[in-house]
Amino acid sequence: MNLRHLLFFQELARTQHMAIAAEHLGISQPSLSYAISGLEKELGVPLFEHEGRNIRLTRFGKTYLAYVDAGLAKLSQGETLIQQLMDANTGHIDLGFTYTLGQGLVPSAINAFQHSDTNAHISFSLTQGNSYQLLQDLRQDKLDLVLASRIQKLGDTDANKEFLFTPLVKQEIVLAVPIHHPLTHKKNVFVSDIAKYSLIAYSQSSGLRPLLDKILEHSGIEPKIKYEVEEDYTIVSFVEHGFGIALVPNLPQLKQEHVKLIHLTDNYVAHQLYLVTKINQFMAPSVTRFKEFLMRYCASDINGYE
Repeated sequence: MNLRHLLFFQELARTQHMAIAAEHLGISQPSLSYAISGLEKELGVPLFEHEGRNIRLTRFGKTYLAYVDAGLAKLSQGETLIQQLMDANTGHIDLGFTYTLGQGLVPSAINAFQHSDTNAHISFSLTQGNSYQLLQDLRQDKLDLVLASRIQKLGDTDANKEFLFTPLVKQEIVLAVPIHHPLTHKKNVFVSDIAKYSLIAYSQSSGLRPLLDKILEHSGIEPKIKYEVEEDYTIVSFVEHGFGIALVPNLPQLKQEHVKLIHLTDNYVAHQLYLVTKINQFMAPSVTRFKEFLMRYCASDINGYE
């Protein structure tokens, strides 16, 4: 079905006059008549009937017009939205990020980005989750950019074949203990010091889990994992209530009233976070602008990171 013919039909239905409609459309009457006849033949019903010198919609035409009007209106809205998205000053960005990054980096970066007059009207939709979930959403084009840990495989697919991982920031891994824990008085501990205590660990789906397993394995520790959970502050809450201790990224917004964060003396492995995009991904100008801004922003001194 020809989109131009639908526009012809809509105009003829509005004017109910062949000559006037053809003039408005900038085409000849025979061309308009041919287009409408083709549309009627395709639908198998008459859309117009003659009434003296004028024409009017048939019952079928009136029914069809309602759907044509709605469909063309939707297409017009879609075109307008695409134009807005392609406007570098008024676009929209679907941003996904891990729970940890929602505590400081993402809010501060968006605030700094929108502080500029040229970026003030760029809007965001925000999605939090673990790295695996976020990359799934990026794969399905639900997100424009993702800030997450590196994932080696997404299902059976090598993630490096689908995604570009650009190093963004590093987070120190620290030990979280309850405020009255025997290790609380220490400023620094060895990884081996935690061997005898119950551990609250990140779930297997977390992008952090392979890194933390590596730290424990390097120190020859077989951890006594009591619970596995996904989100940083849930882990900290379990620590606070005495269920165990935990290795976590340095959480800059955490108030250390009931949980203390202790540096690890013998761990030199940091949690590397990445800006993740799809390989050969088309980006709207506003997305590209924020991506470039984020790279510059994270290269500067950010409290609690690198």
